[in-house]
Amino acid sequence: MASTATSNEVDKLSETIAVVNKKAAAIVLPYPAALTKNVSKKLDSVFKRINKRHDFHGSVLVAKNGKLIYSNNYGYADFSKKTKLDEHSVFQLASVSKQFTAASILILYEKGQLKLEDKVIEYFPEFPYKEITIQHLLNHTSGLPKYFWLAEHKWQKEKAPVNSEMMELISEYKLPLFFRAGSRFDYSNTGYFVLASLVEKISNKDYSEFLETNIFKPLQMNNSFVYRFGQDAIHENQLSGYRLYRGWRHIKISGTVNDAITGDKNVYSTTDDLFKWINGLNSGKIISKNALDKMYTKGITKYGRKIPYGFGFRIDDKNSEKIIYHNGKWNGFSTSIKQYTDSDLVIITLEHSNYKSMNYLSSKIKSIVDKNFTTLSNDDSVITF
Repeated sequence: MASTATSNEVDKLSETIAVVNKKAAAIVLPYPAALTKNVSKKLDSVFKRINKRHDFHGSVLVAKNGKLIYSNNYGYADFSKKTKLDEHSVFQLASVSKQFTAASILILYEKGQLKLEDKVIEYFPEFPYKEITIQHLLNHTSGLPKYFWLAEHKWQKEKAPVNSEMMELISEYKLPLFFRAGSRFDYSNTGYFVLASLVEKISNKDYSEFLETNIFKPLQMNNSFVYRFGQDAIHENQLSGYRLYRGWRHIKISGTVNDAITGDKNVYSTTDDLFKWINGLNSGKIISKNALDKMYTKGITKYGRKIPYGFGFRIDDKNSEKIIYHNGKWNGFSTSIKQYTDSDLVIITLEHSNYKSMNYLSSKIKSIVDKNFTTLSNDDSVITF
């Protein structure tokens, strides 16, 4: 007679299957090596050249149709110790961080905890700009003044201010708006730090904890975190930014009074984790397709003019192919994440020695991929490791 599994055995089997499925979901799947050999050789040649000639020290990942074509690291993690960058090196994302803030707002929106038309004063009654809505902040149409100026001229304490302290400073000094809310587009770091402050207020969690719980853990972005200068411990493999001095010496850039604010910057990650992020975001694991469409659609001013920004992403549809992207630059870090929608191509580039030509580099990578990479068929299910 065949034996029957006990309930405990069934439970253990279910747990094992769940663990296997969870690990499988986090694997970055590559195309077969035979398909990528030529394009990898050409990309290697490009990056070795810009490493030597243009002081590029960073990581790059290229993917198509949700699968990996190319991933590599070039240059140094620490210039004084001459340690090399590798797949574990963690970069400050600079303004690429903004898409995580926008997604956090949409997570709360889909839970019914906020409306995009809500005014900031509904959550922060002392906020001095009564007409600004959450959507104004997301689209950069708020007209808010620069918090950098406040931090650099009005902050008196030794430690750099965190979000809650900067919100108090904004309420205290009531600097004039650049323009009436909703009337035009003006890229605003202030708007995205206010959004992160709203996430903290509504969720009753630190911005870091919210991202960890709602984005990083579900997508198994195990090397991603939020770091506030002077507040948080340095993480393993966390990189510093550098600047070039007199054409040869790399000087480490230290934190400033602006570096404990989150939402506009200060998410740290790797190229592998960012690929998990894009795949997870686009497949509905974080927000619904309806919410994703809001992220990927151009905003509109109160006068009906379209602006080149959705929620946390820039939108470029001037040429033949729509590009959804964001670049970042802060304290020596240069970052870029680009999605070419028609060709389903993703290019992620992270660098930490002040490289200045991210847009050119992305265009160069795309050109090489377009000319040198083709799949065998629509079914690319054969995978090599």
